[in-house]
Amino acid sequence: MSDGGRHPASRALPLAAAALTATVALYMTLVVFGNVTDFGTNQEFVRHVLAMDTTFRDDDLMWRAITDRGLQDAAYVAVIAWETLTALALLAGTALWARGLVARGDRGRGFAKARRVSTLGLVMFLLLFGMGFLAIGGEWFAMWQSAKWNGLAAAARNVTLGGVALVVIHLPLPGARAAPDR
Repeated sequence: MSDGGRHPASRALPLAAAALTATVALYMTLVVFGNVTDFGTNQEFVRHVLAMDTTFRDDDLMWRAITDRGLQDAAYVAVIAWETLTALALLAGTALWARGLVARGDRGRGFAKARRVSTLGLVMFLLLFGMGFLAIGGEWFAMWQSAKWNGLAAAARNVTLGGVALVVIHLPLPGARAAPDR
């Protein structure tokens, strides 16, 4: 039997989901802020990863290198645009979780929207760091070979954080009526 969300235990999972979504949202917002206000630092990172100039320089792999500065910079701007959209989705998800936590009555409907929007942001986050950094940067551009320009450890931490957050927001909410996601 549902207590209408009045019992503190019924708020624990939505609160955890809100906190995790807010954590990732804040992180992404700070990443975007840093990439915009200190454009050159990570621009160099992207240029070196794409140029593969600090890898083992194996002839069988070097054909993959992108050395054109214009293409490198376009890729970096695309990453920042993706990060910005991800941050916005996660900030919106955080706001929806917060609104659901303070709302009276049936929270299932408000939490469902928070869950959908947060899922979008977290999947974008996972695509950026899982597909973008681990798969494309790490394997295709052999970033794992670089001692200096290697972001694989940070990307793995981000995939872990995003994956845990995604699992938590999809745990069944106590007392919520099962409703189809729209």
